[in-house]
Amino acid sequence: MSSASHAPITPLQRLRSIFSGSVGNLVEWYDWYAYAAFSLYFSKVFFPESDETAGLMNTAAIFAVGFLMRPLGGWLFGRYADRHGRKAALMLSVLMMCAGSLMIALTPGYASIGIAAPALLLLARLLQGLSVGGEYGTSATYLSEMATREHRGFWSSFQYVTLVMGHLLALAVLIALQQVFLTTQQLESWGWRIPFVIGALAAATALYLRRNMDETDAYARQRASDPQQARGEGTLRELMRHPRAVLTVIGLTMGGTLAFYTYTTYMHKFLVNSAGIEKSTASLINASTLFVYMLLQPLGGALSDRIGRRPLLIGFGVLGTLLTVPILTRLQQVDTPMAAFWLIMLALVIVTGYTSINAVVKAELFPVRIRALGVGLPYALTVAIFGGTADYVALWFKKIGHESGFYWYVTACIGCSLLVYVSMRDTRRHSRIED
Repeated sequence: MSSASHAPITPLQRLRSIFSGSVGNLVEWYDWYAYAAFSLYFSKVFFPESDETAGLMNTAAIFAVGFLMRPLGGWLFGRYADRHGRKAALMLSVLMMCAGSLMIALTPGYASIGIAAPALLLLARLLQGLSVGGEYGTSATYLSEMATREHRGFWSSFQYVTLVMGHLLALAVLIALQQVFLTTQQLESWGWRIPFVIGALAAATALYLRRNMDETDAYARQRASDPQQARGEGTLRELMRHPRAVLTVIGLTMGGTLAFYTYTTYMHKFLVNSAGIEKSTASLINASTLFVYMLLQPLGGALSDRIGRRPLLIGFGVLGTLLTVPILTRLQQVDTPMAAFWLIMLALVIVTGYTSINAVVKAELFPVRIRALGVGLPYALTVAIFGGTADYVALWFKKIGHESGFYWYVTACIGCSLLVYVSMRDTRRHSRIED
């Protein structure tokens, strides 16, 4: 196969492929968050009813196991995407998520099949964890390679747009079923299956869309230039030939992912338990800030296309280091919902300096033959260690009576990432996408 045999991608093909990749990412994150949103209703179905708290804890433990599968997914799908193409890996990822959601929707309860019920729930969650773990690196690679150099930051930012939108859609389905369509008894009996049926159908639609995507020029050119290189693609040995890039991914992710999970998933608990805000009001604040935050991502990505990636990362690092403790301290003492909204929005504007461009920065660090694995695996490991433990660490500090210790922990992690931002080159000017 010669390099000439791969026709250049037209602007229409590029736009269609970016849309299909982004829709698939949205569906992946909707399915992921639907489990957390509806676990309160289906925990009794999969576990014995003798102890409600134990059932919830078992359901949460399965959620955590799914989270821990993400590094394995980052490795498996990164390797697959570097060897067999970005499109193939993205199709497999959404197919696996579809299977996981369908299993949860159709599995009978503990009363019908006994221990097989939680076992099948665990299997479904393992599939979803692998899928989400593989989706990030492959999706970040695909969007970054598919976009043109001039607008790469803008288009790659839609990865976090669809991530947050998936979270919001899961919340919207929950609120609609709670407030409009079903009673609590119906939700606990059978209604909790509806969001997983929706997720499976949406995943099947995303699979169809991804089936019609184009492979990226970068991957097609690399494969066409030397088909024999495939043996070295996507291997850990090859990845270890880029230690600086791997360490950069870990360092730039550490503070950013902790800040992201602090002000998004943990914030609802914080507003209720620490600020004393009523649960429904806290939910409204959380949803409102997430919606505005979602809209900020393309603005940050577009700005990075003009001034570079590094200034945004340094801005996040400096402001996050200086303002995390004041923002969280003031939030703990907040007296009105509007004040809480604006404080969280200030924090999320700062975090946008990281989230809007983190995908493209990581993709620009690696050559094409190892890019999906280089983006996915170090990121997934770092998220599992710092992002996945954010709630636990925050609640542990609160339990021992030193809640402000968590504020300083977040600050320290952002400070460590700031050192990486200051020392790294601007990937917009030194991108390896076209290597």
